[in-house]
Amino acid sequence: MLKALFTAATGMKAQQLTVDVISNNIANVNTNGYKRSRVNFQDLLYVKHSRPGDAAQGATPPTGLEVGSGVRSVSTTRVFTAGVLQGTQRQLDVAIQGDGFFQVTMPDGSIAYTRDGAIHPDSQMTLVTSEGYIYEPQLTLPTNYQDVSISADGTIAVTTADNPTTPTQVGQLQLARFPNPAGLEAMGSNLFRPSAASGTALQVSPGQEGAGTIVQGYLELSNVDVVTELVNLIVAQRAYEVNSRAIRTGDEMLSQVNSLVR
Repeated sequence: MLKALFTAATGMKAQQLTVDVISNNIANVNTNGYKRSRVNFQDLLYVKHSRPGDAAQGATPPTGLEVGSGVRSVSTTRVFTAGVLQGTQRQLDVAIQGDGFFQVTMPDGSIAYTRDGAIHPDSQMTLVTSEGYIYEPQLTLPTNYQDVSISADGTIAVTTADNPTTPTQVGQLQLARFPNPAGLEAMGSNLFRPSAASGTALQVSPGQEGAGTIVQGYLELSNVDVVTELVNLIVAQRAYEVNSRAIRTGDEMLSQVNSLVR
């Protein structure tokens, strides 16, 4: 059986995964704080018929003879470049300009991390995400608040109906940084959780120790470049077609051998 059939099949599987990842990137082009992914590949084992430098008949060949077994996908890398900041004219919308993640408390008490700064007050006036997860540290607005001001260092000040001219501080947003953000595990709902690869979260104030600053009235869009993704999609499609053609060529070669027997 021709080795090319199985080798080309690994290439088709790899390109199929690439198309899946690209499709997810394009689907999340308008998702707040979404970070695009890309696939990493490795070549498979090689069948070595002769090794470079093996002495043969008194001579040392400069090259060997080896045939590869194809390709496999090993990981997907999350690319944490900054997304475009879009103005919303909403006081509780914030974006991180630079490195860092907002922290939210999950129902089981664990901490998750997000770049989505679409903040909302719940029925108790506690600041939560669009899914209702509480931002950490927990911050609560007065029930009679009028205006909210969020400074670059995350300090939140409000004016109330009782005191409309003098802002009152209610707390400060905190950010978390990771040694390896690409090692974070995506949970969906714009959330990440740490892993052994990401390292331990370091809680910092915005603008301190390498953390980004807070921009009020803006949301960070995804960092997906649609044009780039479409080009990558075309490349993956063409690579898939070429691999399928290699399988078809191998099949034709086997057919010709069988016809010789007849």
